Amino acid sequence: MVDKKRIGILTGGGDCPGLNAVIRAAVKTARGYGWEVIGIRNGFDGLRRVDTMRLSRSKIKGILPIGGTILGSTNQMDPFAVRLGGDVEDQSDLVVENFHSEGLDALITVGGDGTQTIAWKFAQKGIPVIGVPKTIDNDVSATEVTFGFDTAVETATDAIDKLHPTAESHQRVMVVEVMGRTVGWIALHAGIAGGADAILIPEIPFDIDKVCEAVERRYEIERNFAIVVVAEGAKPANDKLDEIHGEKTAMQTPLTARITKYIAEKTGHSVRGMVLGHLQRGGSPTTYDRVLGSRYGAAAVRLIRDGEFNRMVALRGGQIVSVDLHDAIEQLKTVDPACDTVQTARDLGISFGD
Repeated sequence: MVDKKRIGILTGGGDCPGLNAVIRAAVKTARGYGWEVIGIRNGFDGLRRVDTMRLSRSKIKGILPIGGTILGSTNQMDPFAVRLGGDVEDQSDLVVENFHSEGLDALITVGGDGTQTIAWKFAQKGIPVIGVPKTIDNDVSATEVTFGFDTAVETATDAIDKLHPTAESHQRVMVVEVMGRTVGWIALHAGIAGGADAILIPEIPFDIDKVCEAVERRYEIERNFAIVVVAEGAKPANDKLDEIHGEKTAMQTPLTARITKYIAEKTGHSVRGMVLGHLQRGGSPTTYDRVLGSRYGAAAVRLIRDGEFNRMVALRGGQIVSVDLHDAIEQLKTVDPACDTVQTARDLGISFGD
């Protein structure tokens, strides 16, 4: 007989498709043990202010294919550094107090490195924590894949696919910005899947003139259009982009706008820029993300059953395992410029501007 437990679950950081799959799986798995699951609204702020809801059967009905999260989320609230006017206050003790006053036995934290870093701090304060890795950026190093990534790549690829015919019709260069402030996983995968001619990612600093050369090669073979995929955090290898706007103005001008203008002035071709933005976070999760999120949610509850706390569920070798929560947040998973995926892109004739 498994002791009856009351489990809290929250979703923190940016939203992504698959969060509801995790919540649903955790609730259904816990119900099999006769346990109760309490949803905490808006990340850790829901514990700070005691904003919770009992996740009954009716609450999770029909949520599997729905994007976002029924619990709400925020990336603006760290209980260890709460901004009150002009002051910053540590209210973590209040969160711990509320965790116990709500009668919770464990806490499942669904989020990326920021959420799991806060979770690890609370683990040091005695809260039994289980982490579930979530981010469309796929930058959590302890797991092979985070849920949300597959759907984001699918969304970006679909957008690139739709830009091909309009680019060809007008003989234009299309510069498409995707998310990825510090890592280029979305740009790399969507760029390959969408048949891009150049992919610019943070891990490989680019020379804009080499990007222009890649564009010109397309026109030389009478493929009179080109697709350039840019991760929002891509890094120029030099200051050539500043020549377009001037150094001071360039610091305030979005990277994609600067790239678009430079290519147009350098090549003389018609160039248009497009920023996908939060579109990548929306929509119904893919089959892969629904299954992965469900596997993560169920595994998190099994760890609680086995008394294995301060761990994070992860995918390794195709199997769900658990890893030390602190180890999971030590470093970001970046794109290795020498990895086979980058080499595959190069073999396909895709330029990285280096």
